[in-house]
Formats: sequence, C-alpha cells, structure tokens
Amino acid sequence: MAFGGFNDNKQAAPMAEINVTPMVDVMLVLLVIFIITSPLFTHAIKLDLPNAQSAPAPEKPETISVSINGEGKLFWNNDPVAQADFEGRLHAAAQKKPQPELQLRADKATRYEVIAQVMSSAQNNGLSKIGFVTDPKPATPAK
Repeated sequence: MAFGGFNDNKQAAPMAEINVTPMVDVMLVLLVIFIITSPLFTHAIKLDLPNAQSAPAPEKPETISVSINGEGKLFWNNDPVAQADFEGRLHAAAQKKPQPELQLRADKATRYEVIAQVMSSAQNNGLSKIGFVTDPKPATPAK
C-alpha cells in the first residue's frame, strides 16, 4: 500500500496524496459496460398475450335500515311502518337478488322482546343478512 515514497531522506512518513488510478479504472469499466448494454434496454420484446374473460364484479346489495324507538315503533328507512306492513316489506325484500342487508338500529330503552321479534320475523321471511348498528363510544381525553 502507499505508506511511503521514494524520497531521499529515508523517513518513513505516510503519503499525503490519494491514489485515484484504481477508482478511475473501475469507473471506465462501468462506463464501457453501460455503453454496451444500454441499447438492449430500448428494444421491446413482442409478446402475444392471451385474452382473459373475467366474471363481472358482483353488484353491492342494497341496505335496509330498520329502526326501533323506545316505545317499540318500527321505522323502515326512517319512514314509520305498521307491524302488519312490516312483514310484507320483509317478504318482498327477501325475494330480491342479491338479497339486501338488514341494518337494525334500536334505541337504548327498547325492550329486548321487540328486537327479538323483529329478528325472528326477518329470519322467518327469508332475510339472512342482519347487522346491528350502534353509536361509537366517545373518546375520553387523556389525563
């Protein structure tokens, strides 16, 4: 390595110059490699790709919002509905393709008996997708 030079005073002092010749050699070799390989990047390969047929994406089923207030009154998409008319609407909704999702919203004061009756009548009429909608718990500030 370059720790000394050909000086006349015979002192073993390190050389102050950096030898850049190996670095220049490596850079020239890389330059030649890139010059030779760069035309290969511009040529495209012709491919005859096959055509694929996929099934259409399934359409999103409609959602029906059924709300029950504290007194047990039913609301179909925010419109009040009687119990007799409610059964008919459930039956008509169960016949649709794709079957709609029933989102059940109940007041905190609603009796569980009323909620169970609504779920039972939905299941008896053929609706199998039932979801419960709740309000998220408010975040408490850190102390």
